[in-house]
Amino acid sequence: MSLTAAVAPRAALRFMQVLLITAFLSSCAAPPPPKPPVPDAALPPTQRPYKVFGVWYYPIPSAQGFVEDGFASWYGPGFHGKRTSNGEVYDMHAMTAAHKTLPMGTALRVTRTDTGTSIVVRLNDRGPFVAGRIIDLSYSAAHALGMIGSGTAPVRIEALQRATEHRHGGQLSLTPEPIPDFRSGTFTIPVGAYENRAAADAVQQRLVQQGHSARVIRVDSLQGVRYRVSTGTFHDLIEAHISAAHFRDIGYADACVVALDGE
Repeated sequence: MSLTAAVAPRAALRFMQVLLITAFLSSCAAPPPPKPPVPDAALPPTQRPYKVFGVWYYPIPSAQGFVEDGFASWYGPGFHGKRTSNGEVYDMHAMTAAHKTLPMGTALRVTRTDTGTSIVVRLNDRGPFVAGRIIDLSYSAAHALGMIGSGTAPVRIEALQRATEHRHGGQLSLTPEPIPDFRSGTFTIPVGAYENRAAADAVQQRLVQQGHSARVIRVDSLQGVRYRVSTGTFHDLIEAHISAAHFRDIGYADACVVALDGE
């Protein structure tokens, strides 16, 4: 057997070993981090996903039937007079609270599960961003529950309705409002915007050939004239998002959801 003939099998074996090790390392590699959500113009700012300490939070569309058990904390003088997440000025003497995902303005019954003491608060802020805590109460709300000294207390929170806070002669009252439902409305899916009308017409025709309704809308902006192609009319936000994801999967990378006003 020649030297060349003896070396060739060993070289081939080493090459196969390298391929197997590379494949193993590739299979063990951590998956790419998820892309952050794109802000959706169909949602109010306080209902859009947001990121705190590296964690994404997704506000829920409705508080109806919401019940949660956990620990309450409170915040007071250090935040008094500053802006809350919904733009109000924080008043530690008002009966308000912060929650990570419930719609702003939701009225909540907060009950201490160890004493049975119960209060009603209105959400106007986001938080608390501490493990195990489900609600951050104002100073007055925490005082009413008798938890100023301890700092935290076990509670159950139950959604009532949105409520508007009123003061009459120093007395606080809450006027309930209908529970918000950001899921319902009228939505459509723009799949792209084009400088050239002919390009927009071509996309519209392709969508129609694929069995979708489609329309071209002229949009005048500071950047000039654009022709936006939109498809579908939806009355359920979740259904619209599912459809937008489908359009992105089939090649319309810019597909998103927008609300149609007055429809």
